[in-house]
Amino acid sequence: MQDVKAPIAITMGDPAGIGPEIIAKTLTAPTFTTQCVVIGDPLVMQGAIQQVSVNWSIHEIKSPEEANFSANTINLIASSHFTQLPKVGEINADNGKAAFDAIVTAIELAKTDKVSALVTAPIHKESLSLAGIKYPGHTEILAHYGDSDKVAMMLANQELRTVLVSIHCSIREVLDRINFDGQIQAIELAQQGAKALGFQQPRIAVAGLNPHAGEGGLFGREEIDIIQPAIKASQAKGYLVSGPWPGDTVFMQARQGKFDIVVAQYHDQGLIPVKYMGIEAGVNITLGLTFIRTSPDHGTAFDIAGKGIADHASLETAISYATQLINCKNQGANHVL
Repeated sequence: MQDVKAPIAITMGDPAGIGPEIIAKTLTAPTFTTQCVVIGDPLVMQGAIQQVSVNWSIHEIKSPEEANFSANTINLIASSHFTQLPKVGEINADNGKAAFDAIVTAIELAKTDKVSALVTAPIHKESLSLAGIKYPGHTEILAHYGDSDKVAMMLANQELRTVLVSIHCSIREVLDRINFDGQIQAIELAQQGAKALGFQQPRIAVAGLNPHAGEGGLFGREEIDIIQPAIKASQAKGYLVSGPWPGDTVFMQARQGKFDIVVAQYHDQGLIPVKYMGIEAGVNITLGLTFIRTSPDHGTAFDIAGKGIADHASLETAISYATQLINCKNQGANHVL
């Protein structure tokens, strides 16, 4: 159980995906004891409760202080009000707007310390776009509404941790985002993120952009002209950072214990190694915010939505990480996850 007074907020995610189902499965599990409030739609969450066949009810509240953590009750702050259940697996604007509104509502609660952390269920980027929402994903929404201009995505499991220099953009655009300031920011946030997890002097590895980390300039000069200078500047601050290391071996070395965290240059370079080890064990942590945010390391899974077969292990892991981050923060980050 979390060592905090304020509950953890869980956003519903896209109502047509598996988010409501995995939330219902998690909160109604007999062994689950963490105090949480759901931000989302009452009708959708009631439908999820019925789907998992438990005799629980929705307790609709206006603020976390009104939560009643008695048995067989899910506390919910309504951020939308559907009049009929959305069709599962469907991409549409109403679903995107509902998912977005839940996130924004939860951010305001986190910014005012009414909740101790924010855990987000998966959203669908196409539904967001259809709703006229310009942000490509959670990270960008959190950065804007969380009033943070320097954020990064960290993916973590028990063996690997990685922070991304560039996130949701095309491979062509990655090259424009690989600059000195971006490297410095990612290294700094990797330092902060690893320390938040309890690493007192984190060993940071920076992956190269090009094959073989550029092979001394034969395969590109980004490592020589951009990445190496940023590493040296970070070393001057006292960070235990090294590289650039070839992207095809650096995660293997991290898993073997040589590094505590890896700075990856682009989305798939960093996420594939973590996800390959099991989506149920991976958690997305947003660095650079004034509050704690974690999420499962999977998407809306429209192909299985509504079938009652979604695995809620990754959401449980995300809540567990949020709880441990809260406790590490309260205890001076003396414990490693």
